[in-house]
Amino acid sequence: MKLAKVLTSISAAFVTLMVASAAFAQEAGANAVAFGDRDKWIGVAIGFGMAFAAFGGALAQGRASAAALDGIARNPGAADKVFTPLILCLALIESLVIYSLVISFMRLGKVH
Repeated sequence: MKLAKVLTSISAAFVTLMVASAAFAQEAGANAVAFGDRDKWIGVAIGFGMAFAAFGGALAQGRASAAALDGIARNPGAADKVFTPLILCLALIESLVIYSLVISFMRLGKVH
């Protein structure tokens, strides 16, 4: 049963990739007509990108903190060993959101 689900997922991903490659095979002129006001769409994409990055970062930080607190609650003596990796993980998760912010600002600067 699990093998059938895996094969279905793989075939669906393959079909999606094949359809997406055909969609990007347009000529440049057709794309320019479809998206006349390109700056507006880049701004919208940057907004959605930042929203997804913030949501993903917040979700990951919440899960990491919950797992650390659960570990400390089960074994209070391990609090010192759990604290440093937790802070390191939270900093790395936050850095990914900050990278998204920096890339958004760089892309927004190239719009005008």
